[in-house]
Amino acid sequence: MSGFLDQMAASSTARYAAALAAVPLAEVRAAALARAPAPPLRLDGRFDLIAELKLRSPALGQLGTLQQDDALEQRVAAYARGGAAAVSVLTEPDRFDGSLEHLRRAVAVLDPLGVPAMRKDFLVAPYQLYEARATGAGGALLIVRMLSAEVLEEMLDVAAELGLWILLEAFDEADIAVMNALVARRNTQQGLLLGVNSRDLQTLQVVPERLLTMAGLLPAHLPRVAESGVANAADAAAMARAGWTLALVGTALMSATAGAEPLAQAMLAAARDVGGSA
Repeated sequence: MSGFLDQMAASSTARYAAALAAVPLAEVRAAALARAPAPPLRLDGRFDLIAELKLRSPALGQLGTLQQDDALEQRVAAYARGGAAAVSVLTEPDRFDGSLEHLRRAVAVLDPLGVPAMRKDFLVAPYQLYEARATGAGGALLIVRMLSAEVLEEMLDVAAELGLWILLEAFDEADIAVMNALVARRNTQQGLLLGVNSRDLQTLQVVPERLLTMAGLLPAHLPRVAESGVANAADAAAMARAGWTLALVGTALMSATAGAEPLAQAMLAAARDVGGSA
């Protein structure tokens, strides 16, 4: 792993240990299983958007604030109105200013609108998936490079138990090979999305050109998610032409001066125009 992922893994492991000491596994599992189902992930089939609530970027600094009492709620509602199929909520506190409370608040807005929330974090243990579902998430992100094959299999089994869809994240061709082998071993591939993050983990800079060739390395029958580097409608159209079926967009939407809703709509329209004409 890179130094950055090592740091995030250590921080996540410490948070997991603290949470486990406060709430035993059996208790958080019971809460997760008792939670009413999240809205299903409904994909258009041409191109979709996972819009992200991200208050801070390690590379760019602060992206948004919650100075208004309802700022978070307004943001995720705008994402839903803009057509997002799901909303990714950062819950990592140290580098992204996130929290499980942000996820809880987002779910309270999104559930009545029929849009699922995804827990985005540097998850290292199945316990954290139970936390996500107990908080109301319908999906979660797992970073292939951070987890052993055994832990990944266990976490996918837990996700299936909970009805969570999972976005598996790779960074390069080696990660994709590991991810593809994992997917091929699974008896069921339902609820799996496969993503590639174009961020360079050494510099934390985005290299969007990497996404132009990587979609073809992933199984065509599963949803393929372009992560990082999609800033405008033209970028979204380029991702659709390159074979991606979704984009996960955070920084651009959080920074949109004209508002997140029209930007999300413009991205979807441009990308779906490509998909519709293919």
